[in-house]
Amino acid sequence: FVKTGGLADVAAALPVQLREMGADIRVVLPLYAKIKAQFGMHMRHECDFNIKLGWRNQYCGVESLVQRGITYYFIDNEYYFGRDYIYGVFNCDEAERFGFFSRAVMDLLPLLDRVPDVIHCNDWQTALVPIYRQDLAGRWDALRSIRTVFTIHNVEYQGKFGPETVEDLFGLDRGWYEDGTLQMDGCVNLMKGAMLCADAVTTVSPTYARQLHQSAYAEGMESVVQRCGEKFTGIVNGIDTAVFDPATDPELTAHFSAQRLRGKADCKKALQKELGLQVQSDVPLLSVVSRLVGHKGIDLICESLDVVMQTGCQLVILGSGDGQYEDFFRYAENRYKGRLCAYIGYNEALAHRIYAGSDLFLMPSRSEPCGLSQMIAMRYGAVPIVRQTGGLADTVRSCQLGQEDGNGFVFADYSAFDMQYVISQAVNLYRTDIHRFRQVQKRGMTDDFSWDASAGAYESLYQHITGQTRSTK
Repeated sequence: FVKTGGLADVAAALPVQLREMGADIRVVLPLYAKIKAQFGMHMRHECDFNIKLGWRNQYCGVESLVQRGITYYFIDNEYYFGRDYIYGVFNCDEAERFGFFSRAVMDLLPLLDRVPDVIHCNDWQTALVPIYRQDLAGRWDALRSIRTVFTIHNVEYQGKFGPETVEDLFGLDRGWYEDGTLQMDGCVNLMKGAMLCADAVTTVSPTYARQLHQSAYAEGMESVVQRCGEKFTGIVNGIDTAVFDPATDPELTAHFSAQRLRGKADCKKALQKELGLQVQSDVPLLSVVSRLVGHKGIDLICESLDVVMQTGCQLVILGSGDGQYEDFFRYAENRYKGRLCAYIGYNEALAHRIYAGSDLFLMPSRSEPCGLSQMIAMRYGAVPIVRQTGGLADTVRSCQLGQEDGNGFVFADYSAFDMQYVISQAVNLYRTDIHRFRQVQKRGMTDDFSWDASAGAYESLYQHITGQTRSTK
């Protein structure tokens, strides 16, 4: 319904897969202005009530929409969600907005046709839900049977606010702060509270879960991760293989598959024409689809640009982010006319065409909890070049040194030199041994990146914390 990053892909695909496995699943999200504008006319008004948020008394409407057999509930409040942005503007009232949303989720529960077995929360914006459940369970019998799962998609964003928000805004007793549940480094940390209160805590890849035990990756949360013990696990994300399918994708000039690659050459030619690149079938096309921010490794690309271009490849950049990087790539496009295209912004349809038209896909992240782009790239036959971190380490197997199951190129150290060396290896393989390059390409295209295994892991987790198996009715 609305998207700013990978969480949207997860929230779209995981519920569908769980439903196909037989689960009864509902999704709750804010009724952002962009959603209301596009889908509001199709929604059904379920109810409305007032929410007490500290000393505030706020209106809450609940709208619903059924898609793909799943009921979606939208929490409606124009003051909080009728804005031209989704979230992330931390100089205003983010704590109040998502405190309201979390409390609305709790107040919605008695109005549903059944009490859920599990509430699965994602990132700090829903971190108050496990806390509210624990706080209210002593006074509300129905809540005692509900279990909560909290998933960390990126530990950098923790929901840190002033101590006064505990009572004044969230309506909690000061004891939640004084006993250390919400207190960390002199402020409220909602992620910490959710991790301690939830029955299970997950993150989006096994390698990232291991890395979060280390101070180099955990952004100060390593001690909290360690306190979670065995309830902390990593489950790698999947991708929606129906949406990302080069054999049927309506955005592509031609369709193709691992068995019939001819259409990929047509997609490359069409992409070169669309982006003003020289139409050359024998030149490897390297692409980057990413937010242009530091932890995505964009600084390594900037530092290495001339060396990368000296390999003779073409380069496509799609993304937006820090102004310094946007300006750098605009300037680089002028320097390398016909060989480099920088599309500053985001265009979902163009992203599909870039995946399909690229031979190589670069993702040199400093940190990457899971990453979806490398899996999408492989699905479309773009061989990934990645740094060995987080979910990149869990999904890309090195084809260097003759590994027989390799589906991409991997470097370990966060260094421009190491990245340059591996890019030159990939370009050289494309130019000198296209047969072996096709083998690597086809391995990636035929790997299973669907949600089947991941959804199964979540279902097993739900069963473990509830002590019950899913009903087959």
